Amino acid sequence: MKQWESTLIGPETTLEDAIATLDREALRIVMVVNVERRLLGTLTDGDVRRALLKHLALDVPVGDVMCATPRTAARSWSRERILADMEKYQLLQLPVVDQEGRVIGLETLHDLLNKRHRDNPVFLMAGGFGTRLHPLTQNCPKPLLKVGDKPILELILENFINAGFHRFFISTHYMPEMIREHFGDGNRWGVSIRYIHEDEPLGTGGALGLLPHDEIDQPLFMMNGDLLTTLNFQNLLEFHLDHSGVATMCVREYEHCVPYGVIQSEGHRICSMIEKPVHRFFINAGIYLLSPDLVKSVAPGVRVDMPTLLEREIANGNDVNMFPVHEYWLDIGRMEDFKRAQQELGGL
Repeated sequence: MKQWESTLIGPETTLEDAIATLDREALRIVMVVNVERRLLGTLTDGDVRRALLKHLALDVPVGDVMCATPRTAARSWSRERILADMEKYQLLQLPVVDQEGRVIGLETLHDLLNKRHRDNPVFLMAGGFGTRLHPLTQNCPKPLLKVGDKPILELILENFINAGFHRFFISTHYMPEMIREHFGDGNRWGVSIRYIHEDEPLGTGGALGLLPHDEIDQPLFMMNGDLLTTLNFQNLLEFHLDHSGVATMCVREYEHCVPYGVIQSEGHRICSMIEKPVHRFFINAGIYLLSPDLVKSVAPGVRVDMPTLLEREIANGNDVNMFPVHEYWLDIGRMEDFKRAQQELGGL
């Protein structure tokens, strides 16, 4: 059980029991939920004091005294957005809810200001040629193209740093010296950055074989160096640890609308007609969490793509899980994506 889950109570809980929960837990908040964990309200020290000043009995249901319109955060919110909301409304805690209003977490001002140090290694893939972004990438590697006033890869790096990560590896191939010159050893950000160079392209997974395997002692984040996202990396890590697979692949729902009426038939007989049907698929979002054993299974210098690597694990009977990304996500693969990133930067 996660710590915040111990603060969940039902609306029929008495004020006395709610106070006991509030006193027992260190989070200084109680979240009132229904049987589906939809948030109904919250109770803090201030709510209790107001109830006592009204001389309410301790056996009244907490649903009568809770704050029924609490502020909440979406899972897609960045650390900076949550902190801004807390400052604006003078909050010490902020429940995190999904699209249906179900509680999926709790952010506290203390935890956000005392950022946890996370030792998981992070592997950023920055070796691609970026040919679809010519002429921009003829003299600059794609990860160094600027969105706003910062390179794409720097935005990715800082997102991980803001989440508490400090051990970074960057894979290079095309114009590696420019990437090394920009990021150096990471001292500018107070982190460690080391480089893995591919003399020849090794596919989307082959660079794993060039990592110092003896240092990969925790699940490793692996992410393409041309993605912009507000994904909560802590949520991804918790999911991976809870589901005990050899790998977790982030996926994104993709919709494809057939622009015609589709006919289903048996022989010459029409059975049904569907006008412009929409098909939904999960696509690879280019972000992974990999177990140390999986990383170490990739031999140095062997070309392999991530789908092949993960399919091999599935064939061997190992669990490969998927983590749907509902947050902002943009793969900057084409010129129109790059232009869109410039327009949407304010939402990151």
